[in-house]
Amino acid sequence: MNVLTERPAPGWHTPVPAGHPAAGLLTARAVRSRCSIVMAQVESGRSPFFTWHAECLPLCAEYVAHTIRLNYPDLNVPYHARWRHFEAGGVDRWGALLARAGLAGDPIEAARVAVDLVIPSVLLDAGAGPDWHYRDADSGQRLSRSEGLGVASLALFAGGALSADAARPLRCDASALINLAPQTLADAFQVGPSNPLVGLDGRLALLQRLGAVMAATPAVFGTPGRAGGLVDYLRAHAMGGRVAASFILETLLRALGPVWPGRLTLKGVSLGDCWGHPGPEDGLLPFHKLTQWLTYSLLEPLEAAGLSITGLDELTGLPEYRNGGLLLDFKLIQPRDQRFWTHPWTVDAPSIVEWRALTVIGLDRLADAVRDELGVSAEAFPLARVLEGGTWSAGRRIAAQRRPGGGPPLHIVSDGTVF
Repeated sequence: MNVLTERPAPGWHTPVPAGHPAAGLLTARAVRSRCSIVMAQVESGRSPFFTWHAECLPLCAEYVAHTIRLNYPDLNVPYHARWRHFEAGGVDRWGALLARAGLAGDPIEAARVAVDLVIPSVLLDAGAGPDWHYRDADSGQRLSRSEGLGVASLALFAGGALSADAARPLRCDASALINLAPQTLADAFQVGPSNPLVGLDGRLALLQRLGAVMAATPAVFGTPGRAGGLVDYLRAHAMGGRVAASFILETLLRALGPVWPGRLTLKGVSLGDCWGHPGPEDGLLPFHKLTQWLTYSLLEPLEAAGLSITGLDELTGLPEYRNGGLLLDFKLIQPRDQRFWTHPWTVDAPSIVEWRALTVIGLDRLADAVRDELGVSAEAFPLARVLEGGTWSAGRRIAAQRRPGGGPPLHIVSDGTVF
């Protein structure tokens, strides 16, 4: 098992020693255990917000299994990762970029470039809103939502906007992020009065903070700070070429925690995607959705670099509006107050925090039921494949069947950094 040292080496923006009170919250284990507390309260009827309906699980599992068979008839499902969005419309944009760069014969540098791309791309992946789209010049495709954001971020990266070295455009350098201009991001995402993108300012600020944190964390990103330096850090900490998924996540949570704006902190350490809820004894409920999404998205480039990733199912499902919307649409989660469906909710609202907790545990239960439907084992079909095949696709599919435009069943006010 890979473990973080008791005292992080010099070169961390915000060191988090193992004994620090925040350390236990910066783990997938904390997400699952604390969300379980909330689920237990709901199942015992002690929640003012929701009820849980296990009798609806079989129908939902059947729908997800059918969706998986539609998407992947051979059940050869890839990981739930940003890479699927780069392939929107059946175009292998990443493969073409690698070929143009001549990196096919250098798997380590190809992995660094992949990480250079995927870290900022994932941070840009909060909901785009219903009115935004992206026109892919190469394919002519009109893309929206996550696919549009993914392809737009790939174009931003491929154009060298995130590199500090004009001779090496396929990099994500700290200094380039810090100095990224608002108009550069707006132009890359084709934003204008008739094509508004939710949270554009928040996305820009997130990338600029990412640059500042990378520059101040040479232990992970090297000097003067490159996102792809993470590959070298993980290779150096691998044991026999093996690295635990939980170690990758905890590294990212500690290294990137200071990136997140206006979040809860504990004795000087940012807790990231962690919110108040009365369920856990200390009132803190972590989700780490985008950072887990990033961890899932790192699996393929790290494996291509020769690393073996262990313990995938230590990570949790992602509590966002597709997965959580699926559970609402199939009535596994039911609100006690019908105004839940129409009220505009902020991400820190107690009902939204609780809905996300139920989504985490609901996805674990749904994954088991889906595997039973498909006749596959957890080892052969980890949660990362159930999500991709899968619950995320099924959430989008049921939303399109039930609502014009395919939006989620609830209204969340997004700042571009969570949903």
